[in-house]
Amino acid sequence: MTTNLFQTAEYKAIMQEHISQTIGYLFNKNQDFALACDMQYVNFNPELPTDLKEGFNETVLFILTGYTLESAIIEEGYFSFEAGFGDDNFGSVVLVPLLAIKQILVGDNPIVFNLAHPEQKSESKRTSNISASKNSMEALLKNPENKKLLKKRK
Repeated sequence: MTTNLFQTAEYKAIMQEHISQTIGYLFNKNQDFALACDMQYVNFNPELPTDLKEGFNETVLFILTGYTLESAIIEEGYFSFEAGFGDDNFGSVVLVPLLAIKQILVGDNPIVFNLAHPEQKSESKRTSNISASKNSMEALLKNPENKKLLKKRK
């Protein structure tokens, strides 16, 4: 039986750390970037209207710039940010497990490519993380590492 090297716990830990460190580096440099994410693992709070959510493909590209980038945080294996969707700019907090990030791009350049898949979390854990991320600034300030990043951004 062949082991899929890209789904082992060891590889997943390496990729999660690499994604986290890369995003932290981009935060430190105040660099806009984009994430290509596996939609099946992405959560929204509040939930997006059906017509908006149905417009997404299996992989969705989120471009982080301006307020969306300023609201972004990494916490407990998740990346979250606030964004507006659709013509009406429907506001929602987006919560993505780090391993659901398939690519990180700066401009047209992919700088991270991830083949690992996240583990399915229980619904209560996901809901708990969404609630914790609802107030981005509060969640941001809970992590001392993020406080340093916030000071550098101002």
